[in-house]
Amino acid sequence: MTNTVFIDGAAGTTGLEIVERLAPRSDFRLIILDEDQRKSADARHQAYHAADFAVLCLPDEAAVGAVALAEGSKVRIVDASSAHRVAPGWTYGFPELIGRSKVAEASRVSNPGCYPTGFLALLAPLIRHGLLPSDWPYTCHAVSGYSGGGKALIARFEEDGDIAFRDYGLALGHKHVPEMQEYAGLAHPPLFAPAVIPAHRGMVVEVPLHLSLMERAAPTDGLRDCLVDFYSTSPVVTVHQETPDELLLRRSMAPSDRLELWVFGSRDGSQARLVARLDNLGKGASGAAVQSLNLMAGLDEIAGLSL
Repeated sequence: MTNTVFIDGAAGTTGLEIVERLAPRSDFRLIILDEDQRKSADARHQAYHAADFAVLCLPDEAAVGAVALAEGSKVRIVDASSAHRVAPGWTYGFPELIGRSKVAEASRVSNPGCYPTGFLALLAPLIRHGLLPSDWPYTCHAVSGYSGGGKALIARFEEDGDIAFRDYGLALGHKHVPEMQEYAGLAHPPLFAPAVIPAHRGMVVEVPLHLSLMERAAPTDGLRDCLVDFYSTSPVVTVHQETPDELLLRRSMAPSDRLELWVFGSRDGSQARLVARLDNLGKGASGAAVQSLNLMAGLDEIAGLSL
């Protein structure tokens, strides 16, 4: 069976990568509007009502409007914006955490943010199993390739070759924080410190832990064992047992839909660093959308993904 998919915003960075994953496949037929129609409300309305599935690769406000255009249709939606990540009636598209069956049965799925993907993959299982406290004031440090910032930031980095590091979100209250708190089950919003580096793609997300100051914290080996067990059936997430001296992001990184996790600990067991590495355009965006789309269509979860 061939499923029709309308990609609204196919000309953007996330949309283009979704097209790359879906175009060669025979189980999906893409509906992509011509340049002169892609902003036409009438053309988009018709596309939503003709499609089995739609993927929204739009700014938040436009994504809300797109859902309104789809009202009355049978279309099932994956929203890659942040507009609906904690909205009632939407299923969070992180099947490893939320459950594959919930994503498969959903009519409205909200794609996780790229930074929250790493943060939640590390922290949510540990809190869920009582190995870390839910009321601790967690901090998240992260760096990402500039492609996650959209066309304007891509142009800025590629035109100004002198940028070595871009710290941002300095006013705090980043739009990713609500989903990080909600799906990790935290009593307090985490202190989130994101930055951008001069690489097109790739990201590292880290959660530092003062284990000795936490009343209900498991030792480092227990944290790692929990993550290994939690993701044991996942074809996408790998929990590494080894603890190398360094982790690298390379500017030559090829597209990947994998998510890699590590748990590092001090020799005395008093501190730990939870670290995730992923492609911000893969499991952090387009790859996650395709994974959810596969499940919703009753197909192999990893079809079309680069693992």
